[in-house]
Amino acid sequence: MSDILRKGDIGQAVADLQADLRRAGYAVERTAIYDEATRDAVAALQAATGLVVDSAYGPKSRAALANFDTSRLMRESDLIAAADRLGVPLASIKAVNEVESRGRGFLPDGRPVILFERHVFWRQLTAHGLDPSGYGDRPSVLSRQRGGYAGGAAEYVRLASAMQIHAAAAQEAASWGAFQIMGYHWSALGFADIESFVATQHRSEGDQLATFTAFVLADPALHRALKARKWAQFARLYNGPAYAENFYDTKLARAYARFAGEAAEVTT
Repeated sequence: MSDILRKGDIGQAVADLQADLRRAGYAVERTAIYDEATRDAVAALQAATGLVVDSAYGPKSRAALANFDTSRLMRESDLIAAADRLGVPLASIKAVNEVESRGRGFLPDGRPVILFERHVFWRQLTAHGLDPSGYGDRPSVLSRQRGGYAGGAAEYVRLASAMQIHAAAAQEAASWGAFQIMGYHWSALGFADIESFVATQHRSEGDQLATFTAFVLADPALHRALKARKWAQFARLYNGPAYAENFYDTKLARAYARFAGEAAEVTT
């Protein structure tokens, strides 16, 4: 099955979804076309289980349809709270969640997704008053240059190795959760220490979104760009100068237009 199914998709995966929806009590025909009835049924499933209502069928909706525990997954209420706190339309937060998050904030084993940055670890060791060059040749976790990525759960192996040198600096040198907020921001985001920051990222995707919300509020320029829906400026500030290579601004604009259109359709 494709990872995510949306309106307009066709094929066996859609037919299987429609069959599953029918067994769950949703009134859809098995047409193998992701039509409006299928879209509405998926949206109803998402609303009934508290998930983000985006009408697309992916791993989270699949878990809900299978009656798995979805309590740590992003909720529609989480997005509403973030939109209210930031003073922006819900469609803006849904667009950012779709484009800028990694889709899921946790690995299959339940740990938050992370990416360990060896060059940041070098910097954070210095910030803690240590000499990084005194820890020998450890290029997988300690270097002036970025790189060495292993991906997925293997990033925790790198983190564990770095924590043997200095636990706090190592956790500060990783980005955490669905929105990949760097640990070294913990103080600016109102956390008592890096351990509190990390514990929060373990709780739920909603807590990860709240951390992202605090990150935006801590950066007035980023917040202004989001409120004004200046997507290129927001993407540049959030993703860096290479944002255009991945079309982040275009993706954000399109996602916002789609979510705003869906909201208008519901209210008219």
